[in-house]
Amino acid sequence: MHIRLWLALALILGAIAHPRLPAAAQEVDLLLALCVDGSGSIDEEEFQLQRGGYARALADPRVLNAIRSGHTGAIAVAYIEWGTPGAPRPVLDWTIIKDAASAQAWGDALLRSQRQPQSYNAIGDALDLATMMIKAAPIKAERAVIDLSGDGPDLRSHKPARVARDQAVAAGITVNALAIFKPGSGNVGGLYGQSLDQYYERDVIGGPGAFVQVAEDFKSFGDAILQKLVREIAFAPATESKTKAAANREQQ
Repeated sequence: MHIRLWLALALILGAIAHPRLPAAAQEVDLLLALCVDGSGSIDEEEFQLQRGGYARALADPRVLNAIRSGHTGAIAVAYIEWGTPGAPRPVLDWTIIKDAASAQAWGDALLRSQRQPQSYNAIGDALDLATMMIKAAPIKAERAVIDLSGDGPDLRSHKPARVARDQAVAAGITVNALAIFKPGSGNVGGLYGQSLDQYYERDVIGGPGAFVQVAEDFKSFGDAILQKLVREIAFAPATESKTKAAANREQQ
């Protein structure tokens, strides 16, 4: 219920803030829902590193080139912060990004937005909200992707991550993830006996070409999200290179 109320509010605010565009502008190559960890485990410095990382990455020439390489030369992006069970927050509604000016404006709006307190780790509810926002988007696209980033597992979702993931995939949406490692966080709180990227591979990602990107720490978050966005937007296939975490596992 909380998620549906948030969605209704987001759509109303989006209609006010973003007047209906000409019909020709209503088709893009990709609907990209960014679901970003805003939970209590994210301190203020880490929170700003995340927002700044997304703002810079979207305006990076490599991402803009990936956008221009598509059929329409445009994508639509929504930004969601999650944490509290049943109450992920849409920070920025669907915005069309097609050039440096629109990317810069999007990043400026993100950095101006105030942080809303979030608690715990409700990944499933974030995926559920992103799926509903994609289904309700006033913009049509050839592909839809949910990009979830976080430093921990799903803990207290109203809808478990696996269930929300499966429903997103059934709706034709690909779910990718970015696992942010912290010092001493090799296993996921001792709950699953596995590393965070392994947990995301099992319970979070799904759909055609789904993958997990690893950020070794928050300081490397910006580089990791840049690589991830280029791969998602260009729909690049997996490469032969492995993440450091995956390589370490194979050696054990």
